[in-house]
Amino acid sequence: MSGLPQNMSGIIKETQRLQSNACYFHVVTAGPQDSPFEGGTFKLEVFLPEEYPVAAPKVRFMTKIYHPNVGKLGKICLDILKDKWSPALQLRTVLLSIQALLSVPNPDDPLANDVAEPGKTNEAQAIEIARTRTRQYAVNDI
Repeated sequence: MSGLPQNMSGIIKETQRLQSNACYFHVVTAGPQDSPFEGGTFKLEVFLPEEYPVAAPKVRFMTKIYHPNVGKLGKICLDILKDKWSPALQLRTVLLSIQALLSVPNPDDPLANDVAEPGKTNEAQAIEIARTRTRQYAVNDI
């Protein structure tokens, strides 16, 4: 490794550490701009089943979040994590899709009905609750 640039040797060491449990890891993502989650930092748990990439990865929020498509235990209602999964998709695609879901919730396919219903009847109030919960749980959480 001595012939590699310093940053490359660091990447190799990090990859070797990940290989000890390459099926399970945490990812940190920032709340998207212009969303109620802006300013928040969210930890996700990612598990790659033995059948991956034929089977979809299992992804859930570890950080509490007020979102109609995220259940109380962090499970995510997202089509590419269920019936729309394809082995051609990558983890990067999954994470980008989760970011998009944070920007544009889908209250018509909720996992958290107690969040979806207020979002349909009083969107401004639901957005304010999401902002408040983001400040409460996702700022300096990591």
